[in-house]
Amino acid sequence: QVQLVESGGGLVQAGDSLRLSCAVSGRTNSIYAMAWFRQTPGKERDFVAAISWSGGHTYYPDSGKGRFTISRDNWKTPVILQIENLKPEDTTVYYCAATKAVSGWRDVRVYDTWGQGIQVTVAT
Repeated sequence: QVQLVESGGGLVQAGDSLRLSCAVSGRTNSIYAMAWFRQTPGKERDFVAAISWSGGHTYYPDSGKGRFTISRDNWKTPVILQIENLKPEDTTVYYCAATKAVSGWRDVRVYDTWGQGIQVTVAT
């Protein structure tokens, strides 16, 4: 089993930066990639960014990375999501996810392990 634990969320001011962290533990030998998604209640879970297990390759939506940067130093370190210039519309729950799939990492359906989610609230 793989366990994912997010941290770093909370209440921030518009214009601030925020660093979310996802700690990975358990049987990680079959994981190919990690990702961040976000979901507002009643809406679909949206892809934010993905990174290969080793951290060597990153993937963003077709619209571009925007204000989001995913990173990790190596396979032993947490997966980081850096968000710049936060806006009120970034207020939602952010989820870390892991997949054993070798491709399709922008697709929410390939992810089979999820963290509990962490709330980010951006105040004006």
